[in-house]
Amino acid sequence: MPYEIHFLCVPAGRTYDEVLDDINAAYDPDADPEPMRLTAGQRAVWERLVQRVGEAVGGPVECEEYPSCLTLCRTAPPGYLQLDYDGDSAALQVAYRHAGPDALRAAEELYRVARIVEAETGLQGYDGQAGQPVATGAVDRVAAALGGVSRWAQENLT
Repeated sequence: MPYEIHFLCVPAGRTYDEVLDDINAAYDPDADPEPMRLTAGQRAVWERLVQRVGEAVGGPVECEEYPSCLTLCRTAPPGYLQLDYDGDSAALQVAYRHAGPDALRAAEELYRVARIVEAETGLQGYDGQAGQPVATGAVDRVAAALGGVSRWAQENLT
């Protein structure tokens, strides 16, 4: 289970939670996933995301296209980072492997990328682990959440 931030299209007059409730209410676990149908504009957004995220993480990223989303991964140090994008939503993940000062560096990078996703896509990000929106979220709170689980896992699962 990675540390994950979700991004949704939140229309004016609605809240993130209302949109998420609608998505969850319509979810059918037995249905096949809808294939991704990106517009030319959404493809252009993806290209900008790939470039800006690659610059933000200071190194090469790998991209794959799947039937339901586009995926960007960075597996080099300081660690795993993955962005999934389908045009209408996105998810950003990092592995729980950063404790202490490394957790703060990982949290800073995570939020730097998350804010790029918001800026390029117009989607609204919410960090459920830290209980805060990305736009106004505190990175030290993210570092505490990320570091706490990472520390517990290192002490109890290795």
